Amino acid sequence: MHQSPKLQNLQRPEDALLEEAEFSAVLTAHRSLSQRGFIILMAAISAVSFAAGYYFFTLGAWPVPGFFGLDVLLIYIAFKLNYRAGRAFEAVNLIDHELILTKVDPKGRVKNYTFNPRWVTFEVEERPGERIELSLSSHGRTTRFAANLTSEEKRDFAQALRGALARYRAA
Repeated sequence: MHQSPKLQNLQRPEDALLEEAEFSAVLTAHRSLSQRGFIILMAAISAVSFAAGYYFFTLGAWPVPGFFGLDVLLIYIAFKLNYRAGRAFEAVNLIDHELILTKVDPKGRVKNYTFNPRWVTFEVEERPGERIELSLSSHGRTTRFAANLTSEEKRDFAQALRGALARYRAA
């Protein structure tokens, strides 16, 4: 059984793409605000909060600027927690007679699930309300994945993975 050492210590999603794989995909959650956008947003929020706080301070409401500062701090913490959660990703690689699903959590812990591509069952379950769940099953164990993708992205990915498995099985 071949297990790429490259899939053991993953830090970034790009590290999970294997050149030697017959099929390789990395699944990440979409983040619409870039690091630069975050800095600009925080600067704008800080400037507005400082100006409003200064205005209330000059009126004699000295505790109010502290609450504005607390608001800025809480917004900053919320964004940082969201970015931290965004470090999680999943990779799917079809390589050397194995289908490997690699899940990396926000702390960088790696968990690999290995399946025989000839025996694995890939399921796409459509639930009410346009919710779709993807799972891989083999020998009595089922692993759900791709929870961070939109329904359309899941459909596209499902089509690509089904095609890769069909090509593998036909060879």
